[in-house]
Amino acid sequence: MPVTFNHTIIASKDRSASAAFYRELFELPEAPSWGPFANVLLDGGVLLQFAEPPVDIQMQHYAFLVDDELFARCLARIEGRGITYWADPQMRREGETNTEHGGRGFYFFDPAGHAIEIITRPYL
Repeated sequence: MPVTFNHTIIASKDRSASAAFYRELFELPEAPSWGPFANVLLDGGVLLQFAEPPVDIQMQHYAFLVDDELFARCLARIEGRGITYWADPQMRREGETNTEHGGRGFYFFDPAGHAIEIITRPYL
């Protein structure tokens, strides 16, 4: 069997709100949730499991590859919510997108404070 990515647990202050944020952002349907997890199912069976750990949340970076049409809709949703975004991970180009790696991309922080990157072309 080839190696594929299956799931990750993302620390959140409010697991239901975080899951709802990602479902809305990426236009995804509800997924079954259980135990301490609010789940979001991505294409290819990749599962994001949001949980509320009893510790301070440390910022993580998560990058999502989307097509050009969804990219435009994601950017419009971020702008519509008044969320600050940048073209670069150093946060120097506020309110801009980039054209790195032959595609487009931008960075922002999700409701739990994680650094999110949305791109239209993979790096490799």
